[in-house]
Amino acid sequence: MPLAASGYCDVVLGTGFTEVVALAAAFLIAVVATPAGISGAVLLLPFQVSVLGTPSPAVTPTNLLYNVVATPGALYRYWRQGQTGGRLALVLIAGTLPGVIAGSVIRVELLPGEDVFGVVIAVVLIPLACWLALSRPAGADKPARPARVIPVPVLAALAVVVGCIGGIYGIGGGAILAPVLIGSGLRAPVVAPAALGATFVTSVAGVTAFTILSLNHPGAVAPDWSTGLALGAGGLAGGYTGARIQSRMPDVLIRRLVGILVIAIGAGYLWSAGVLRGCRLVALRQRRDAFPAPGRIISGQAGKLID
Repeated sequence: MPLAASGYCDVVLGTGFTEVVALAAAFLIAVVATPAGISGAVLLLPFQVSVLGTPSPAVTPTNLLYNVVATPGALYRYWRQGQTGGRLALVLIAGTLPGVIAGSVIRVELLPGEDVFGVVIAVVLIPLACWLALSRPAGADKPARPARVIPVPVLAALAVVVGCIGGIYGIGGGAILAPVLIGSGLRAPVVAPAALGATFVTSVAGVTAFTILSLNHPGAVAPDWSTGLALGAGGLAGGYTGARIQSRMPDVLIRRLVGILVIAIGAGYLWSAGVLRGCRLVALRQRRDAFPAPGRIISGQAGKLID
């Protein structure tokens, strides 16, 4: 039987330590991820499921709640440094906002198909991440290559798709948008505030959508508020710290950092897909074993069809 939220840490460390563990983990992840324009929410997914025991689908809005609390720290620091994201941020927000609402509905109503979707995203992200990690921008003594301009309609359409993915998986979209934009030639100081701005706005919309859906839907649909706020508090401090040190990091380091993070994210999608399928098979076998003999035969045939 899966542990309830906060169960694992409370058993191992004692009651009250769950929030401390969540805060520390979120701080470290945000410090590393924020300079690349990634909030770190997607890296917290396996941590929430395996360590904190957050149930599904509540893990998705809990991750979005983390973004709502965490990203203002980085955005404030970027704003103080004169980095606002400009027109790029507006285009990303205009696309991701409707996408995340659609993704929230898909997450609640059409949950069984999400593992295949995650595999597809991983197949797209991992090669892009490897290219970013292995390539390097032009050196200071060489003229920088111009960025490949992504047409606004294409960028808006990409933002809609990313927003939908964010609503399904509980990420703001920066984990996908940042490597694509940096890969096109844009510099991290331009991409990071724009991607995080879109992450914040879409996460607010996602948390709102999940909260409304939870009013008329059984099961764990609403955010786990205590876990989300604890994670967000750590991410708030970590995001501010990460944004502050970004200007001291060379472009090649940030590019490598994006590549490594996105490889980890792609691997996380593959891991999640395998875990979700395994959980459904285990649940199916448990239901089959609970049936009398004729029922087991029917359930066994159903299991073969599902497999």
